[in-house]
Parts: sequence; structure tokens; C-alpha cells
Amino acid sequence: MKYLDEFSDPELAGRLFDRIRAITTRPWALMEVCGGQTHSIIRHGIDQLLPEGIEMIHGPGCPVCVTPLEVIDKALEIASRPEVIFCSFGDMLRVPGSDRDLFRVKGDGGDVRVVYSPLDALALAQQHPDREVVFFGIGFETTAPANAMAVHQAKKLGVRNFSLLVSHVLVPPAIAAIMESPSCRVQGFLAAGHVCSVMGTEEYPELARRYRVPIVVTGFEPLDILEGVRRTVEQLEAGRHEVDNAYTRAVPPEGNPAAKAMLRDVFEVTDRAWRGIGEIPRSGWRLAADYREFDAEFRFDVADLRTAESALCRSGEVLQGLIKPHECAAFGVECHPRNPLGATMVSSEGACAAYYQYRRLELQEVAQRG
Repeated sequence: MKYLDEFSDPELAGRLFDRIRAITTRPWALMEVCGGQTHSIIRHGIDQLLPEGIEMIHGPGCPVCVTPLEVIDKALEIASRPEVIFCSFGDMLRVPGSDRDLFRVKGDGGDVRVVYSPLDALALAQQHPDREVVFFGIGFETTAPANAMAVHQAKKLGVRNFSLLVSHVLVPPAIAAIMESPSCRVQGFLAAGHVCSVMGTEEYPELARRYRVPIVVTGFEPLDILEGVRRTVEQLEAGRHEVDNAYTRAVPPEGNPAAKAMLRDVFEVTDRAWRGIGEIPRSGWRLAADYREFDAEFRFDVADLRTAESALCRSGEVLQGLIKPHECAAFGVECHPRNPLGATMVSSEGACAAYYQYRRLELQEVAQRG
């Protein structure tokens, strides 16, 4: 299958591993900023096959994982109301709030529905004019254009019983926050190809110059990631810090102009809290003033709801790349997919879920030998 089988070729992968080994003369710490890349790295054992000195640090690239606990609790509060049809993608239903998740709300009688597009939720609002239909709009720049389009269409069509609970976050401010952390060990970044397919690469050169780190735009298949690692290490070994697009088959430098125009119209930049990390200035979007009437936070008066994170779950440290998932004492014990303490164990892109699915038995064997 084009772009899948071709980019998983073991012979070509072996050649890339050899090239990476040949140019590596000292240790380097690289961060992939996408949860999809994290799962590919762990699933295929890429981090274990790289030269010993190259460490892959898993960044805050899972949109479900970085959605703050208080936003989850706002979703639960809204979804519990009898007049509401609450719509979400399926990966949000098991994300734990303070004392329950959306599945529990549904089991208790709430009208919670899985949809495949925010436009599906808009269609539900048109079909049920006597109900309030809310779509849970989370994620990075990748999912934001479709959510913006749904709100734009709702206003254009005069659908007043539709609203969006927004928790959109932006990648470049997160990179800046990581680099400015006193505990930062990151020396180079693999940037998320799907984000750049929307936004382009124009925001990254300034970050590369300011923090003196190479940023390589990378895809998600094994050969994509290995080529991204190779280009990043090549820059580090040469003392360079530039933006390099290794995913040109999907990422033009300018991104998607139509999607960006829609985002500028519907959203405005705001400060955002990231789960387990805290507030990052100007790192998210909220609905612009012309679309504020479609903001579910204000429509349902939950904007001031505040909650505290679990003391047992260390997902925040995982998201910042400070620890690996198995270094959390709760990993695989109190916290597992059937009883997740945090979103990193729930999401299909979460680092904890990746380690549990692909590394759990291996880690247990190491622990037993030790």
C-alpha cells in the first residue's frame, strides 16, 4: 500500500540505522512532539535500535492527554444535563475526570454520542431543534479547521442550539515552554507532520534560532521517523540548528491556506492550561468574539469550574519528557487501560498506553531479573 508498505521496508530501515550510527559521535536527546510518532517508535522498537547515545524523549503530542482535567470536568457537567446531546470523538469517552468519565455519564442516563466529525454534531442539532447539541472540540492545529468550519456553518445556517466546548492547543508555544524549562534536556525536535500540513513551517525557524535546536518535520511511518532522526543528528553533529522538512509529500511550506483562513476567522489566540504541565501563554485558541455565542463554556456557565490533578498520576512528568511511563510507580499497578489514572493511559496516542501495550512484558522481565 503506497506510503505504508513503502515506508516500513526493513532493508531500507537497516540502511538508515547504519547511517545514523555512522554519523553519531556523542549522546543526543531528541523529542518527538506527536503521540502518533511515539506509538510508532515504541511499536517498532525504533528507540531500542538507535545508537546507545541517542535518547528519544516523548513530548506532549497527544491531544487527548494534554486536555486539562478541569476541561474534562466541564464536559462531564455539561453532558449530565437533560437538555444536552453531548458529542465527542470516541477517544475522549474513557478519559477520567475528577470522579467519572463520559462513559459513566452515559451509563447514568446522559445523552452522550460518538461522532466522526463535528459536522455530524451540527447535523444532530438541525435534527433536534428542541435539544442543545455540544461538540467536544479538542486537539492541536490538525483538528481545529473542521471544528472551526462547524461553528462557521452553524452561524451561517442560523443553528442556535449548537455549541463547541473548546480546548485547542498549539505546538510552537509548547516547544518554547519545553526549551525554557530548567529541567529541559531536549537538543532537537521531530515536528509533527500533520500539524505542519495545516499550518506550514513558518513558525519554526524563529524557535530553531532562539533555542539553537534543529527542528525536523517528520511523518509517522518507521522510515519517516528514522529519516527525521538522521537529519536531526546530522545537524547536531555539525553544530547547525535549522528547520528541515523531511515530509514534503504532505507538508508544503505554506501549509493549507484555506484552513488557516478559516482558523483566523473563527478562533483567536489565548492562554491555555495543559494537563500535567500548567498554563502556557498564548498556546491555544478560543472562539473569537463574533462566534462567542457558540461557546459551550459560557452557554452552560462552567467557565469558572476548577479542579485539582491526581497526586498519584505522574502523567504531567511523562508529557514533559521528564520520566518514561514505566518510571511512574502507578504504571501497570493502580494505573492500566481498564483503570486509567490519567489520559496518557487512555488515549491511542498516549505514551503510557504505548508502553503498556508494547513494552509491559519486557519491563516486567527486566524488573524480575533486577
